[in-house]
Amino acid sequence: MNAWTWAWIGWGLYFAVVEGLALKNRKKGDTLSEHVWAFLGYREGRVGQPTGTERLRRFLTLAGLAWLVVHLLTGGVF
Repeated sequence: MNAWTWAWIGWGLYFAVVEGLALKNRKKGDTLSEHVWAFLGYREGRVGQPTGTERLRRFLTLAGLAWLVVHLLTGGVF
């Protein structure tokens, strides 16, 4: 294993610790999912259509995640 492998392992462990602590304290708005939902405009108690910037953020998030899945599943062809 090289330094990059150890760095990715360290990043994964760091994420697991931070997310675990956020799940343990059970406060709203501290997990990665809750941060992403807030960024995408999914706020509790809000009714109505998303704004233009919320639609753009949702589209860019979907496009980025779709690209990442295709990229990983094709071995980097895309």
